[in-house]
Amino acid sequence: MRFATVEEPDGAVRCGVVVDDVLHRLPPGTRILDLLRTDTLLEVGRSALSARDTVSLTEVRLLPPLEAPTVRDFVAFEEHVEGVRRSVEGEAGVVPEWYEAPAFYFTNPHSLIGAHDEVAVPPGCAVLDYELEVAAIIGREGADLTPAQARSHIAGYTIFNDWSARDLQSREMRVGLGPAKGKDFAGTLGPVLVTADELEPYRDADGFLHLAMTASVNATEVGRDLLSNMGWPFEELLAHAARGSRVRPGDVLGSGTCGHGGCLAELWGRRGVQQPPPLRPGDVVEMTVEGIGVIANTVVEGVVDTDVPPVRPARRRDRQRP
Repeated sequence: MRFATVEEPDGAVRCGVVVDDVLHRLPPGTRILDLLRTDTLLEVGRSALSARDTVSLTEVRLLPPLEAPTVRDFVAFEEHVEGVRRSVEGEAGVVPEWYEAPAFYFTNPHSLIGAHDEVAVPPGCAVLDYELEVAAIIGREGADLTPAQARSHIAGYTIFNDWSARDLQSREMRVGLGPAKGKDFAGTLGPVLVTADELEPYRDADGFLHLAMTASVNATEVGRDLLSNMGWPFEELLAHAARGSRVRPGDVLGSGTCGHGGCLAELWGRRGVQQPPPLRPGDVVEMTVEGIGVIANTVVEGVVDTDVPPVRPARRRDRQRP
């Protein structure tokens, strides 16, 4: 099944099952996150299909499919790491540590937006970029999972655009803490949550989901890859996330950005020039993932920069009260 959360013209938020371009509404007040927590997603979805309480998707605004408690974003595509490291850090190759274990960072679940929402340029950013990913949605709580156990803990998948302010990211990552404000402003999740069973026919002999992924800017394709080019399948990403820790229903695990133009920074790193140029207001970024759907966001002007002033390096450091 394919589940969506929408805002209706009267402002009401409803969830439902998507069939073609029609939303079969779940009962008012029903949330996808609650259904995951009670393990009733498919049961309630089947009931909605028989109830025939419907609305066209053309009449509503798509929101993120669920309210995600946490978002872990991995960096699982080697080709992406090669290009972006050269672009952001000015270094060639892939660090040896990348091959030892799948790395991830936590990003802001409160900044997630819907499949067709506008994206405002964050304050202080002059180098805006997109990042084409697929995200797994956790359906069952678990800790210290093996990859074999992890598969049954994945409820479904969706598209994730992990928008990046590359100039902010490049500056702050020199401090050694990873991306922060460079990733804090927006992340597109949508258009729907596709339950894991629907994508099983795409699984290859090595356990990867063989899904075509494309990205375009202003209707010109700039990126194309296969999800199966990940260094680790989602089950191994989940096992790593749950190692010595715990995952819960609704948690989002991003695949990391695909290669071959999955973001502009990768292309800049390989070409040595910012071509295509950074995103600017008016640009439309569209992403398509086989078996899941399409998201398309328009970049708009952001708010006036209110960055904090820098610390004075030569300031006096007192050790005692005067």
